[in-house]
Amino acid sequence: MKRVWPIIAVASVPASAKWYMTLLGAQQTHPGRTTFDQIVDEDGTVVLCLHHWGPAGASGTHQWRTLLNPGSSDENGLLLWFVVDDFAQAWQRAKRLGAAIEEEPNTDNGTGKPAFVIRDLDGYHVAVNESWAVGAV
Repeated sequence: MKRVWPIIAVASVPASAKWYMTLLGAQQTHPGRTTFDQIVDEDGTVVLCLHHWGPAGASGTHQWRTLLNPGSSDENGLLLWFVVDDFAQAWQRAKRLGAAIEEEPNTDNGTGKPAFVIRDLDGYHVAVNESWAVGAV
């Protein structure tokens, strides 16, 4: 088994955790933590990790340059792409979040399934795509 744990740097771990949990209908593993949290699916699979901008913890032991200084999230080459089983509900949750909408729901030309793109609290582009399992024969 192989899993990827994407980590993004954010201004506020608690605020971003709440935002992503709302959008994805997910849970978190580190409630109340301000440096690091994980957003997990109902089966505990990590879908996204959140790290506060800057060194880790009070000791500042890590020196991951990509997490140290906030830059323009608009120019970093990152697009978070989530595939969900509850696309219509995810769109409603995105609208309730008041997220900046980059693309309204449309048929994605790569997947042929419905997708939309919004911006998160830190300006990252977040695409949400309907699962291939939805409507499959």
